[in-house]
Amino acid sequence: MSDIAISVENLGKKYHISGRQERYNRLTETVMDTLSAPIRRLRNLGKPAPPEEIIWALKDVSFEVKRGEVLGIIGRNGAGKTTLLKILSRITEPTEGRAEIHGRVGSLLEVGTGFHSELTGRENVYLNGAILGMKRTEIDRKFDEIVAFSEIERFLDTPVKRYSSGMRVRLAFAVAAHLEPEIMLVDEVLAVGDAQFQKKCLGKMGEVAREGRTVLFVSHNMWAINELCSRAILLRNGSIANEGSPQDMIEGYLASTVNLTEMEVADRADRAGTGRLRFTCVRLLVDGREVRCIESGRDVTIESYYEASEAMQPHSIRFGISILTLTGIKFVAFDSASTDFHAESIPRRGVVRCHIPRFPLVRGIYRGLLYAGINGEMADRVEDAFEFEVISSEYPRVGYVAVDHQWDLAPAISGKEYHAASQSGH
Repeated sequence: MSDIAISVENLGKKYHISGRQERYNRLTETVMDTLSAPIRRLRNLGKPAPPEEIIWALKDVSFEVKRGEVLGIIGRNGAGKTTLLKILSRITEPTEGRAEIHGRVGSLLEVGTGFHSELTGRENVYLNGAILGMKRTEIDRKFDEIVAFSEIERFLDTPVKRYSSGMRVRLAFAVAAHLEPEIMLVDEVLAVGDAQFQKKCLGKMGEVAREGRTVLFVSHNMWAINELCSRAILLRNGSIANEGSPQDMIEGYLASTVNLTEMEVADRADRAGTGRLRFTCVRLLVDGREVRCIESGRDVTIESYYEASEAMQPHSIRFGISILTLTGIKFVAFDSASTDFHAESIPRRGVVRCHIPRFPLVRGIYRGLLYAGINGEMADRVEDAFEFEVISSEYPRVGYVAVDHQWDLAPAISGKEYHAASQSGH
């Protein structure tokens, strides 16, 4: 038996968009439009029809997925991710190319896909299981686990049409995850539901991956992609832009959205705090020169310019900077309260500097968060206030922080020899 679970060759899907845009009319307008249609047709006789626009949602997409592999699909909205999964699920037909799937497929593309709204949750579990090709005995064996996972026991015999979207996705995910299809196609369903249920779903996805089932996972949750997937494909404008390790693909995707030139924050509306002090600009300096790219291991100064509504006493104010990965992981913070920061006064307009010797980050693109507190109250907090790139790291690309360290090696000695050496002071 081949070890290939999914094979996609030169897959393409195009859509025709009419050149004429229809608008919504009231009833009287619809009647008048119908009555005037013959006259309008005479006027348009001989005129060419408005051109149709063709959009390729997918174009020349080719890849293979091995059995037991967890493949992540990432890309911006409109990149073709959902279209790809709908073709693989046989919901829509491709315009060109072919896709072969070897194994029983469970699809979880939209909330409650495959559910009958008039049937109860209990009945839909059996219906969905039958659609997935499961025998009734198999569903009976897994039924209690499905219901317990979905956490909707009280509403099991209620028609699905009365379920909230969160209840639907709980039951839909529980069915797809527990009925053991050989291949799972999952599209962003983990974004629905509360945080606790999302965490449970991620745990189940990890369990499914460890069981050796094949998974295609589309998500904007980069942490989940990085944690669950062994490989990732980056889609851009309907085509494969790149493929490789999840971490490399995530960085390539997120780096395309990074602005390494704009460091002004004075007009940012998406900020929190009382406003008694507001950051206006950020500068990154190496050897007194403003930079956007930092060489790992160099001394760096981060300058944060601010404006305050009034002069304040130095002991009342606290400044902070957090550095995050592009996936949103906060792994280092610099806080003035943890140092011997002091100033004679805090002017209404000023610049506060954070000096970081031997900047320890390895190659990659990072984001910075600024915050300031006055007398224990948040005055200003600006997320993604600045972005920068670390280059030319002499350390291997593992993790994020490069810590200076040394190694040595010596011959092993027995416990008695070690005790004797320690007693003699050698």
